[in-house]
Amino acid sequence: MSNYQTAREGLGARMREMRAEAGLSAREVAERLGWPRSKVSKLEHGKQTPHVRDLRAWAHAIGQAGTEVELVARLRHLETHYASWRRQVAAGLRARQQAWAVDEQNARELRIFESAVIPGLLQTPDYARHMFQLYHTLLRTPMNIDEGVRARLERQQVLSDPDRNIRILVWEAALHMVMCPIDVMVAQLDRLAGGVGISRTPLGIVPLGVPLTAVPGHCFWIFDERLVRIETTAAELRLTETSEIATYVEAWQRLEGAAAFGPAAHRIIARARVALDNSNGE
Repeated sequence: MSNYQTAREGLGARMREMRAEAGLSAREVAERLGWPRSKVSKLEHGKQTPHVRDLRAWAHAIGQAGTEVELVARLRHLETHYASWRRQVAAGLRARQQAWAVDEQNARELRIFESAVIPGLLQTPDYARHMFQLYHTLLRTPMNIDEGVRARLERQQVLSDPDRNIRILVWEAALHMVMCPIDVMVAQLDRLAGGVGISRTPLGIVPLGVPLTAVPGHCFWIFDERLVRIETTAAELRLTETSEIATYVEAWQRLEGAAAFGPAAHRIIARARVALDNSNGE
């Protein structure tokens, strides 16, 4: 079980405990709040994450307004592990990119695996712009895309820092994902190919069809074996539990063992570029 789920269940258990101490049934609390009975059950059993307003209403409904501070503090602790994209981009794309930069600058070793897109540290400006546009369309939130692109390019300066060991793995499938105009994707692949064997940052391509002993189900970034950041469609997860980090370190090592580097990686990228050219000509 993840840190996040454990914390959410702990918060739910505390809410249930407070309700019982107040001598109230779940049905009575639901009626006082005007909530469906199912919502109370989901919150108390860690199946749903409450909002701050839910916790404030809960504390008053059970006649223990003073417990609001404790409940909100528990929620804030939970949120350090899980953050929705809508909440993150509310402060703007630049702010989010700068938050990533802080973790990168505080790490001596970065291990990155991307399964569906080109990693942000290797993106061209045009490719980055289209990725941000996709998020804007999906999340329906206001974004300053130009600011986000500039901030992402600023982050790429970390690649030239000789004091950092950065290793990047990309699943071959990401080379064939067309989420931008073909010419933008071709330019992106050209940049990748140009850096293979030249850049001080090793780039490995995990080929399609190669036997794997780890499932490349989602992207993840490992910072010094003290933090793992995982991106999902709706949110980002931060893992700090030693055992969970160790699992991702082992997964990364297994994927690295299956990856192609140097000339072999260059050939895979070139093959993807040819496929794009062919599709563009049809």
